[in-house]
Amino acid sequence: MSELNDLESQQNDPTFANVWQELKWRGLVHVSTDEEELEKLLAGDPITYYCGFDPTAPSLHLGNLVQLLLMRRLQLAGHRPLGLVGGSTGLIGDPRPTAERTLNTKDTVNEWVGYLQAQVRRFLSFEGPGAARMVNNLDWTAPLSAIDFLREIGKHYRVGTMLRKDAVASRLNSDEGISYTEFSYQILQGMDYLQLFRDYGCMLQTGGSDQWGNLTSGTELIRKVE
Repeated sequence: MSELNDLESQQNDPTFANVWQELKWRGLVHVSTDEEELEKLLAGDPITYYCGFDPTAPSLHLGNLVQLLLMRRLQLAGHRPLGLVGGSTGLIGDPRPTAERTLNTKDTVNEWVGYLQAQVRRFLSFEGPGAARMVNNLDWTAPLSAIDFLREIGKHYRVGTMLRKDAVASRLNSDEGISYTEFSYQILQGMDYLQLFRDYGCMLQTGGSDQWGNLTSGTELIRKVE
């Protein structure tokens, strides 16, 4: 792990025209919203971007490595990363394809938040003009009442659209079904993007390909309310 600790010596490949081309060459891009506009955005002035990690276990997994490498490449290109460890979304858990998650206690999730934050910090630089920042979505969801959540956030979502998300549709067609708790996960993730857009001017969210429906939840919400 010595290479990860020597962050200052890392750099992107100068043979590529821009970081977007390098990300694609490295196989770090599966799908995106408007690709042409995104390439222009990343080739311009530094932007703030984020990736979320849920503490549904005491450690990150191999799939998270792809996102961490992508975050680091964007930071090396001058962009500012936000590492979000989901103290609130970790209490819910995104819908798995076949079965409901077992809910962990608040104390357990809070402990795991610390573990994941420490792991994310090993991949990013927290110094200099493009310094990374750690955030926890429990900070803005915990004070929110159920009524305010439904009025300010829930009113912008349409059930038909939510039902068509792959993660939800696969569960609806299973014997297990899906609880309202996990069904609402995409709203919480959408709210995260909106909050980071407002607080930090965050312009980009990255995540695993299996999270596409949750990722677009945030872009759709921002278009409606901003």
